Amino acid sequence: MNDDMEDLQVTYPGAGTFKFGDTAKLSAKLLKRVRAGQKRAISGALSDFADDPASMPKVGRCDIAANWDGTPALVIRTKSVQQVRFCDVTEELAQAEGETLEGWQRGHKAYFERNGGFDPEMMLLFEVFEVVEDLASRPAMPTKDKT
Repeated sequence: MNDDMEDLQVTYPGAGTFKFGDTAKLSAKLLKRVRAGQKRAISGALSDFADDPASMPKVGRCDIAANWDGTPALVIRTKSVQQVRFCDVTEELAQAEGETLEGWQRGHKAYFERNGGFDPEMMLLFEVFEVVEDLASRPAMPTKDKT
């Protein structure tokens, strides 16, 4: 764990760490949408949490969204969590992710196909969040002298 993460664990005890997307390009695009206020929700396959239920989002908990290289980017707080089938995602939910329903369906279908499989009936965990801190505006951590 790097010093930035250690400091964040003191500031935000119990925070988990995750990355948006499954590629560096997608991760950067999604972080940009969050910073612009366009994206305030995230969804994932409920089955992804089967082996680690503690990593499921919890209302009120803060989590750390990392850049693709693992450095901390944002701290978010979960406002609501719901389970919904892929085929039941509404325009309102898609808009919370910063997309139209058609764009959301197309992009998420491709994402799930790349990451373990897609089924229109698959259960998703849909999390609405707020940004607590944009870590890009945080002063740089002092580096430790290793002499």
